[in-house]
Amino acid sequence: MLRVIGLLLLIPLFDIVLLVTVAIPYLGPLVTVALVVLTALVGMLLVRAEGRATLRTIQEKLATGELPTDELIDGGLLIAAGAFFLTPGLVTDFVGLLLAVPFTRYPVRAATRRWVVRPYIDSKTGGFASGQVYIGGFPDEDSGAAGPSGAGPGPSGPGDAPDGGAAGSGSSFDPDDATDIDFEERDEH
Repeated sequence: MLRVIGLLLLIPLFDIVLLVTVAIPYLGPLVTVALVVLTALVGMLLVRAEGRATLRTIQEKLATGELPTDELIDGGLLIAAGAFFLTPGLVTDFVGLLLAVPFTRYPVRAATRRWVVRPYIDSKTGGFASGQVYIGGFPDEDSGAAGPSGAGPGPSGPGDAPDGGAAGSGSSFDPDDATDIDFEERDEH
């Protein structure tokens, strides 16, 4: 978390250095200020249009009973884009543009889901939300310790383990081998 805060503090610092050393000497102060204000205004109009489209998509998905997970992440990224556009500077406007344009927002959304949202949800639910849970005993259980029946921690015979291996083999849950079970309501007349 401190790395993210440090990065967010370095972006405006880099922006100031860029403005003072490159933009003002080569473009002039008046053109630099006009460029910063113009990019901020165009960016805010883009964020406003994308925000309305995202809100419309959220409402449509909620009306059909779907969860708008991608759209909620997009909404958060658009809020961040608006904050970057409000911060004066060319680098922050470029970062805001990356977050506001839909085709560049997609990889950022995927990275956010993978490295921010999933770890947070897993930490709050103990892995139940993403399916990364242990089955057949406790995660740090010794393989030589006797279970309640005195036969060891796993099932009673070889090959009876949930993962198809021998009991007490120490293998953990593999999400690629998992299957979903659908429980359907049956009409019995």
